[in-house]
Amino acid sequence: MSEEFLTLGVLGGMGPAATLDFLAKLQALTPVESEADHIRVIADINPQVPDLHTAGSEAGAVLAEMAGALRGAGAEVLAMPCNSAHAHADLIQHASGLPLIDMIGLGAEAAASDGILRCGVLGARGALRLYREYLAARGVGIVVLAPERQEAFMATLDRIKSGDRSPDLGETMRDHARDLVAAGAEAVIAGCTEIPLVLTQAQAGATLIDPTELLARSCVAVCLGLEPAPRAPT
Repeated sequence: MSEEFLTLGVLGGMGPAATLDFLAKLQALTPVESEADHIRVIADINPQVPDLHTAGSEAGAVLAEMAGALRGAGAEVLAMPCNSAHAHADLIQHASGLPLIDMIGLGAEAAASDGILRCGVLGARGALRLYREYLAARGVGIVVLAPERQEAFMATLDRIKSGDRSPDLGETMRDHARDLVAAGAEAVIAGCTEIPLVLTQAQAGATLIDPTELLARSCVAVCLGLEPAPRAPT
């Protein structure tokens, strides 16, 4: 492997299946002629990160500690295949001194680049807050589920996180996505990394933007030197 390739550190485990989906996409999207052409990846798959959706959670401190350990192990740039955890992006970067490839920014930019004016987002409350801010900065309105449908979506998400892969889950997630389309969304961002595990492009009823895939593509480009790495915090 070329010494010019950057080593990627992955803050994972939120949840484990979503992290494995990201790593599979990362491998599939890397252009290689031999085994040695793949990117070096150091991953901390930590399902014990405190609940990201609980007020007063110590998730940020744990993620910052993980990031520092990844740097100590040799990581030069970070990725985190969890949308909600990006609420702690600044703390993670300052604690580790490493740049974090911004998954939320990639998803929002994909919507704006496609000329989308109203974009639906499926995600937990923390992810919805982040996407609302990022989309607004790009002149894109956000469409979210009604409160009772958001509660049903979270129940669906919990089933996926628990390892349930029942056939009806794809249909249920399809219905959540199509609720957003019916409310005026021109595209739907999979704002939780578990969503692509059960929802396909064909089911979504509109363009499905997968930030996990966008993150994997960006990591490949950055680590191979095809595009500049984000700036490390000062």
